[in-house]
Amino acid sequence: MQAYKLNATIDESGHLIIDEPLNIAPGKVEVIILQPVPSLETSTESQPDKPRRKVDCSITILREWFEKTEPAPPDFDPDQARWEALKEKHNL
Repeated sequence: MQAYKLNATIDESGHLIIDEPLNIAPGKVEVIILQPVPSLETSTESQPDKPRRKVDCSITILREWFEKTEPAPPDFDPDQARWEALKEKHNL
């Protein structure tokens, strides 16, 4: 399958309008539409930083990474998480 990238417009009635002529053989084609999504980061207001966790680690990069993470919830069961991962991995 050959891929082509071109610009198009969707009008108010929902029809696809291709803005440029195509130099391809006639026949059926599959159309994939990628629409730009407005970024949520457009606001210029700075969001307040969350307080950082205090982590004891001698490796700087790991300490910085751990400080950005959330702690595990109190009801977290590591054995259950391991079992769920194994079931998913081995299709059990």
